[in-house]
Amino acid sequence: MLVNIPLTLAPLLVYNLVVAGLFGAPAVDPWFQPVFTVSMVSDARFTLLLGDVMILAALVCLFVEIVKATRTSSPTIVDHALSLAVFIVHLVEFLTVAAAATSVFFTLTAIALIDVVGGFTITIRGARRDFGFDRN
Repeated sequence: MLVNIPLTLAPLLVYNLVVAGLFGAPAVDPWFQPVFTVSMVSDARFTLLLGDVMILAALVCLFVEIVKATRTSSPTIVDHALSLAVFIVHLVEFLTVAAAATSVFFTLTAIALIDVVGGFTITIRGARRDFGFDRN
């Protein structure tokens, strides 16, 4: 049953916990806090922000969800329904909560949408192949 829980729920929960201040008092915009800075060979400075880390983590979750979508068993229907619910929560929160009106949260919402659309698309294409449907 835990396998069916969409991993895109994790970035949503972490985002809300950071904004709520459970990891320390939130700054004006916690997503612009630098995680680390590296001097490059070109003398440029690369700074990784907390928002960038959040988006990278969400992309890793999206990758795992897309791999999970390749399964052709009955629990995938539950997985897709839960992914759709996570996207709806993202969308409602983006539209109604002031702290979610950031580019980081918008990108997380887009990742949740790609999870839903990609999951359904991969499952449908896999089912067509398994049942031998032809376009002719």
